[in-house]
Amino acid sequence: MLKELCEEQIVNKVGGRFKLATLIQKRLVQLNAGSRPLVNINTDHKMEIVIQEIIKDKIFLDTTLNVRVAGEVDGGGPPVLDLENLG
Repeated sequence: MLKELCEEQIVNKVGGRFKLATLIQKRLVQLNAGSRPLVNINTDHKMEIVIQEIIKDKIFLDTTLNVRVAGEVDGGGPPVLDLENLG
């Protein structure tokens, strides 16, 4: 097991063990599908890459448990309601 996973800091950063496991699993799927790593580390071990991406705040889970890249512009989401022009 990677030593970073034994530390409570990474668990707390993500918001709990369930969210950590979900984020790791979903990001590993992305990397295995060809997504590029968001950190420069000298390894091909994908689990280490994901852990470093989490530690360096490169990825996170959004409120719907989807993986998001920090600083990425989200073009989706619910429409903005114009309450002033209802009627």
